[in-house]
Amino acid sequence: MPAQKVKFSRALGGLVGLVGFSVIAGVLVTAMVAPALAVTSVAAKSTIGVFENLPDYIALGGQAQRNDIYGLRGGQPVPIATVYNQNREDVSWDNVSPFLKDAAVAGEDRRYYTHGGVDLQSLMRAGVGFVTKTGSTGGSTIAMQLVKNIRVAQSQLIDDKVKRDKAYADAIKTSPDRKLEEMKLAIGLEKRYSKKEILLAYLNINGFGGVTYGVQAAAQRFFGGISAKDVTIAEAASLIATVQRPAGLNLGDPKNYPANKLRRDTIINDMLDLKMITQVQHDEAIATPIESYVKLQPATNGCLNAADAKFFCDYSVRKVLEQPALGKSREERLKNWANGGYKVYTSIDLDQQDVAQNQLSTVTPATETRFALGSSAVALEPGTGKIRVMAQNKDYNNTSAATSAQTSINFSTDFAYGRSNGFQTGSTYKIFTLVDWLQSGHGLQERVDGTPKQFAANSFKCNGSPTGNAYFPQNDSPGEGGSWSVLRATTSSVNVAFVEMAKKLDLCKIRDDATAMGVHRADGAELETLPSSTLGTNLIAPMTMAAAIATIGANGTYCKPTAIDKIVGPDGKDLPGEPTECTNAITPQIAATVAYALKTVFDSGTATAGNPRDGVQLVGKTGTTDGSYQNWLIGTTTKIALAVWVGNIIGNPARATSKNPGGEQSLRQITVGRTNGYSLKFMIFKATMKSLNANPAYKGGAFPGADSSLLAGRSASVPNVVGQSSAAARKLLESLQFNVADGPTESSALPAGTVSRSDPAAGASSSLGSTVTLYTSDGSLSTVPDVVTGHSNSFGGAKAMLNSAGWNSVSQACQVVTSPDDVGKVVASNPAPGAQARPTDEIKLAVGQLKPCS
Repeated sequence: MPAQKVKFSRALGGLVGLVGFSVIAGVLVTAMVAPALAVTSVAAKSTIGVFENLPDYIALGGQAQRNDIYGLRGGQPVPIATVYNQNREDVSWDNVSPFLKDAAVAGEDRRYYTHGGVDLQSLMRAGVGFVTKTGSTGGSTIAMQLVKNIRVAQSQLIDDKVKRDKAYADAIKTSPDRKLEEMKLAIGLEKRYSKKEILLAYLNINGFGGVTYGVQAAAQRFFGGISAKDVTIAEAASLIATVQRPAGLNLGDPKNYPANKLRRDTIINDMLDLKMITQVQHDEAIATPIESYVKLQPATNGCLNAADAKFFCDYSVRKVLEQPALGKSREERLKNWANGGYKVYTSIDLDQQDVAQNQLSTVTPATETRFALGSSAVALEPGTGKIRVMAQNKDYNNTSAATSAQTSINFSTDFAYGRSNGFQTGSTYKIFTLVDWLQSGHGLQERVDGTPKQFAANSFKCNGSPTGNAYFPQNDSPGEGGSWSVLRATTSSVNVAFVEMAKKLDLCKIRDDATAMGVHRADGAELETLPSSTLGTNLIAPMTMAAAIATIGANGTYCKPTAIDKIVGPDGKDLPGEPTECTNAITPQIAATVAYALKTVFDSGTATAGNPRDGVQLVGKTGTTDGSYQNWLIGTTTKIALAVWVGNIIGNPARATSKNPGGEQSLRQITVGRTNGYSLKFMIFKATMKSLNANPAYKGGAFPGADSSLLAGRSASVPNVVGQSSAAARKLLESLQFNVADGPTESSALPAGTVSRSDPAAGASSSLGSTVTLYTSDGSLSTVPDVVTGHSNSFGGAKAMLNSAGWNSVSQACQVVTSPDDVGKVVASNPAPGAQARPTDEIKLAVGQLKPCS
């Protein structure tokens, strides 16, 4: 076809298309703006019928916004993180710069204030461009663009991916049908809302590149954190320039600056043309380089970019999605959270968090490469459960680019809230055996055997039934054998003594006591009830142990840990946070007596190195697992509880042995910095607790005194059986409900076969059912006769007396005396009179003389 005919055909097609499009648009506008007018033509009636299934308007509001998470600093809420699918913060009309409003009108819809939602002049221009494929503008008014943006936003809230993708495609497609739909809905908007409301909604919803939406978030992101009310003419024009083509005009990439400037300057010229700005303002704005005002702020989305407490941020996001305030079902809560606009106020004390974090980072560096060193500190309030500190040594990074010094695993929490399986707690778990001991009527002064030995299979009970494999526990330090009071065994953390206590109790009841104090496994499994469980083999999270020891600080009341104090909804209304859930786990009398015992741990026991010594009463327990692979220190005042864990995150297979199949590093056998690994927990705990105690809000008071009836418990005084026959002594002890064990024969002056001593000794208070060991005499010793008293015997006379008594090895020594009466007399003997010795042993008699002995 000749070129002239092609041009003529296109022109004719364009004319026909333009006329058709304009007629339809005109009819639509007439029908909606002036519905009283009669529309009689068949074409008009047919056209209006196309729109009968569309609503008359689309509602404003409900667009996705960012969620803000707050912590406390100086007791006041401060933002720590923003979490969003779309970085948007809706602002009011008065908080938007007039330049932004004017730039939007000048650049996108210069007849905005004179039309009713559809600008026929712009539509005609767009229609020609569409049908001839030569136009570059869509002819959409601000109201029509707003409709499109709302429909795009609505599409992203659809759960079903197929439906969501279709809705998005329908919202952005370029076609006369879509344009006509936008026209109807835009006219409906103009009839329902004011010009000010529509323009504000437009400025709050527009995308400015990436996940940045709305002028407030855009101003903060691109202009150094300023507010939308403070942008200049040039900045306003640059932002509005972006909405035409965000991917190629946004200010996040310097490559886009030239194109943005071209569009920006056009908008500034239009603002001058519409007398929105003066010539001086125009010239100044045109002359302003984009580089002079673009100051990109770092990404803020998510806990990865939190200002502080990143692991707590992650935990809070997981917890907020459980709150009924966001919806009845998880699906509804997820949708509402994605839509955003929530302000979440948490309990974290950032001042104390920073102290703990500094300690963890310094004392247990994340960069340690010899083994996988991990550490955590969690502090919460007794009586409320509010979490005040949640910190760990590894930095937070939930991306695939995480280094060995980073992780997304939250060591402080259960698997469900941070993917940690927990850690063996060692002797901190003894607290629950102590609780059950007292609840079963036993006392702190009762004595138990701490001598390492094998416990036979089925010698323990669970719900009254025999249970347990053969078990041979060891004490942590050599020489920790013999009889121990329960109080002293707690102070020194004697393993076998506590296993002996557990044997007298019921392993399942010990578990139930732990459960009442909030204890559960971090991996979701049931708490084990093995004999070894007494010494802390269950895998438990630090936050759980902090809540358990806080039960003692709250005088027996357990409170579930909480992070969310309050939520403010997108509408500005207060919503409830996590409820305070507290239960009476143990009686105040039991709690006070447990505290009495655990206070000795910090005062004179295994935790003295972690005691701040600041005058605040502190109770708690240390914990070290076999091999010292995991180390703990937990403690509480009446106002704040703290759990510190230091240990192996994972083992190293290259270091595995038969005794250490996991290949973990013993903390006692390595130095970190200048400190032995075993002592790291003390440094972290001491500094963190000292800072907490210095804050009046957390400074605890005195604990109640122990219940006197729980000191003695079910105990009796061991009778004096020395000198009795073994059979008679056994009968007496068993009548008093003691168990009796035979000790070895030992040298004694008592008749052979009689009891020479007992352990516990006569007069000691020991628990009923505990073991008293009897030692018998071999009769090999005699009592040394007294040849000294009165100083009346010469050496010869004294020797004769000893010889006659069977002591044949007698020698003479001298001793200087001051009295002339003592010269030549026996003044001392070795062994002394009354001492026990074998008759074959030598006795030295000291004879007095005035001159020095030569």
